[in-house]
Amino acid sequence: MLEHFFEAMRSALLLFVLLNPFLMTIYLLDLVEKLDAARFRSVLARAGLISAIAFSLFAATGDLVFVDVLQVRFESFLIFGGVIFLLIGLRFVFQGPAAIESMRGSAEHVAGSIALPFMIGPGTLSASVVAGARSPLPWAVGAIFTAVTAVVISVVGLKLLHDHVRKRHEALVERYIDIVGRISALVVGTIAVEMIVRGVEGLIEAS
Repeated sequence: MLEHFFEAMRSALLLFVLLNPFLMTIYLLDLVEKLDAARFRSVLARAGLISAIAFSLFAATGDLVFVDVLQVRFESFLIFGGVIFLLIGLRFVFQGPAAIESMRGSAEHVAGSIALPFMIGPGTLSASVVAGARSPLPWAVGAIFTAVTAVVISVVGLKLLHDHVRKRHEALVERYIDIVGRISALVVGTIAVEMIVRGVEGLIEAS
């Protein structure tokens, strides 16, 4: 029992780090600024639920969804996911938060587009597969929902902090977020390239 608990906590921590609440707040900046706290919390909670269900599915099935159902290699998904995040990173570096809004669409129907690709991606799906391999399914699912809930709470907390600080130092906050967002986009772009390289290496090894 105790061993399962620690393994589940390891899986939850890994998923939490990959989801990265701070970076997610930067990418959802237009929603942070436009939506009130209640509406933002509702949208993010729905996105979290969609993501947690998807992660649980992969924890239960491993990579069988790709191999048996879609009949594609996981490395192909890794490459495609890397390309998506590379495009996001490039647009954010050159255009700032407005680039993300134009790619995602309006705030009225945004929960699904927050979940994919900002929460559901090759990295987080891989972590879900690892969680299912480490622990019995109920523990793995518990770890997944714990991590996603912690991320949602963290992002909502950062939204409230942003609203509070912005009232007093709006110009400074906007400048800081723009700089940090562009730097974070460089990191995401680097990770995206690494995902593409790993996918290509996996395909070469398999062949």
